[in-house]
Amino acid sequence: MSEDPEPPAGTGLAPFTVDSHTLRALASTEPSAEGTRLVRDVRRSKRLLLLRAVLDAAPGPETAEHWALLEEAERHDPDAVRDVLHYPATGVWAEETLRRLHDPDGPAPDLGRLGALAAAAALRSGITFKTTLRPVHGRLVLPTLGLLRPDRPGPLAVTERSWETAVDAVPLHGLPGGRTALDDLDPYRAPSGPPAPVRPARRLTPKGHKRWDTQWSGALTLLRRYDAARADEMGRLLRSVVPLAGGSRSNGATLPAAAGSVLARTQPPPALAATLVHEVQHGKLTALADVLTLHTADRTPCHWAPWRSDPRPLDGLLHGAYAHLALAGYWQRAALYGARGAWAQHARIRAQVAAVLPALRGHPRLTATGREFTDGMAAAERAMDELAPPGNQYATARRTLERERRAWCENHPELTAFAEG
Repeated sequence: MSEDPEPPAGTGLAPFTVDSHTLRALASTEPSAEGTRLVRDVRRSKRLLLLRAVLDAAPGPETAEHWALLEEAERHDPDAVRDVLHYPATGVWAEETLRRLHDPDGPAPDLGRLGALAAAAALRSGITFKTTLRPVHGRLVLPTLGLLRPDRPGPLAVTERSWETAVDAVPLHGLPGGRTALDDLDPYRAPSGPPAPVRPARRLTPKGHKRWDTQWSGALTLLRRYDAARADEMGRLLRSVVPLAGGSRSNGATLPAAAGSVLARTQPPPALAATLVHEVQHGKLTALADVLTLHTADRTPCHWAPWRSDPRPLDGLLHGAYAHLALAGYWQRAALYGARGAWAQHARIRAQVAAVLPALRGHPRLTATGREFTDGMAAAERAMDELAPPGNQYATARRTLERERRAWCENHPELTAFAEG
């Protein structure tokens, strides 16, 4: 699931040059060095623009002091500072802060968070420093590190020794096998205001962390076995996983403000691996759409999407088809390794993608770039014929899908034209 709130004002990205080779590589959903580089560059550029916009909208001595500390930390350890500034929760905070700064009648902006970013960067860079921060509800979250719980109310002096000497520090939980964090601490791990399509879980217990470690390790093992390139891509593009609250109807979600993060519920390793493949694609397409106009359609929900019961706008249909195209490829590779039930999964999902590609490719509001992109998706879908499932599984999946299409049209007779292949 991908949610696409309107971006805040003043965050337009400078033009990126995306050559046809990179566009086609991204369209196929297959991992590529060029595609990964573009996604990361776009995310970094957007984040720096957001931070610059926050600084411009909130001048003052405290802001200047915190930014000066960030600059000093960067001189000693640029990688540490980059990780803090580009951590997914930083993007959520920056977007929410920018909205609040431009809305005098809304809630006050949390400008103290900039001090927490600076302190986290300074701690990780190893410099000598001292800064004063104000905990919120007795908690001081230091992005990428965790949280401090001071033993007394009021402002807290933070120095280079504050983290290592803290008696009651709670470190951010690192998932096994890489640098991806399981974030159940940061108040900005997901947007908090309306609309709130998903809710992050509250802080997990040690048993909850252990369960996630087991499921994550199992999912990572499957990804590396079946599709090593996607496993590597995930390691490069995914910085944090945010547990979803119980009762969520979705296995996973991506939110553009939290670039580099996936929200997911606990699930068995095979399902979690598929969720990660699916959600990482949403993040890739979001980054591409930040710098290229693929279509000019509005957000009217009118299209049939086989993976959902409700009508979808063109952008939602494109996102869904793109993520499911990657899933079809993943399950095809899993099937070739003998994974149980993988051929049926591949056949079903490929049939869904094939059913909506004509509507996508023929949409009159696609730009020339959008047509090239959807043509690339179609080429990737057709290439799956080279390793078709045994027997008549694909034909059976298509027949089943046609029945589902007819049922959808009966429920939405006014939208029948948007369900034609």
